[in-house]
Amino acid sequence: MSPLETRSARPADLTVITEIYRDAVLHGTATYEIDPPDYEEMVRRFHAITAEGFPYIVSEIDGKVAGYAYASYFRTRPAYWWTVEDSIYIAPEAKGRGLGKALLKQLIVDCTALGFRQFIAVIGDGHDNSASVKLHASSGFKYSGTIKSSGFKHGRWLDTVLMQLDMNGGSETLPGRPPLRA
Repeated sequence: MSPLETRSARPADLTVITEIYRDAVLHGTATYEIDPPDYEEMVRRFHAITAEGFPYIVSEIDGKVAGYAYASYFRTRPAYWWTVEDSIYIAPEAKGRGLGKALLKQLIVDCTALGFRQFIAVIGDGHDNSASVKLHASSGFKYSGTIKSSGFKHGRWLDTVLMQLDMNGGSETLPGRPPLRA
């Protein structure tokens, strides 16, 4: 395998990130978005996520961005402020090379360090053989439930699988100040 490096994303990466996400929207079921956002919208999303202090990272193979991931609030209402959700996208030619594992591992490290208590994976087109379900299970996430026929894309109904990872004691202790909140 070629040298793999994971690092923080930079604005200069957004052209490739936009291309990777465009492919996921047009050809995949990991996202339920139907129309791919343009570069300007991806820039806006990047800045909104990073301005909050969330990790937004890329994996490179031989110096070329081949995948990206970020964390964001699972939901924005205050009672959810201790709960984070991941998003991971890999370029088609780089799938199966360990990028998803490297990106998820780094997100877990980063979100644990920030003080989050729960990590949620909302997996589009989730099923037992789904690469994303297998990836999250291998990283310690536990199955939480399935929302049946919750999306319709590419001419078929899609189930959404929810998986969850406890961090920083999970629900065993009361939380302190919410992460990323003053």
